[in-house]
Amino acid sequence: MKFHPDMLLLYAVTDRAWVGRQTLLEQIEDALRGGVTMVQLREKELDAAAFLREAIGVRELCHRYHVPLIINDNVDVALESGADGVHVGAEDAPASQIRARAGADFIIGVTAKTVEQAKLAQESGADYIGVGAVFPSPTKKNAIRITTQQLHTICSSVAIPAVAIGGIASSNLPQLHGGGMAGVAVVSAIFGAADIRSAATALREEIEAVVRT
Repeated sequence: MKFHPDMLLLYAVTDRAWVGRQTLLEQIEDALRGGVTMVQLREKELDAAAFLREAIGVRELCHRYHVPLIINDNVDVALESGADGVHVGAEDAPASQIRARAGADFIIGVTAKTVEQAKLAQESGADYIGVGAVFPSPTKKNAIRITTQQLHTICSSVAIPAVAIGGIASSNLPQLHGGGMAGVAVVSAIFGAADIRSAATALREEIEAVVRT
């Protein structure tokens, strides 16, 4: 699936913390029905074989909704599952190395917490950067915080689009107005909601108002 910045508008990152009443696939499908524009599958505990099996199922689901699937960190799983791309940290393999292995159409996202990291990601061939944490994050309690001004500075330092991430919810989303990002990545704001589909639909409308005005 060819990358376009609009794919970053409502970027849903999975987390097993809320699996129970629904399976992970059911949660992801509700999010897709609600209008998420990109899904990142993040698994820190599964072994490689289980992660691959899960990624194949999630890829098939996402593609039914014409939404790209991004795999967190694991390039091998991303390629073997037929996912659309991978998101890596600034300390992981450089985008240029992943690009050489995966090809021109593979979507590569890189976390950037500084202008220097953002520029390096762009020079290495990343398609987009993830910038944050913009607010305290319940899923990454030790994440380094950045201010809205820093978000804008990082976003404006490169030509590739950026997605803001970190503790973002309806209550604090307006504070990101003018941040310069193409979209917002969320975890608990969608997957922690009682009604995932409705939460995604409402959040997408709110994000559009912040990002596109």
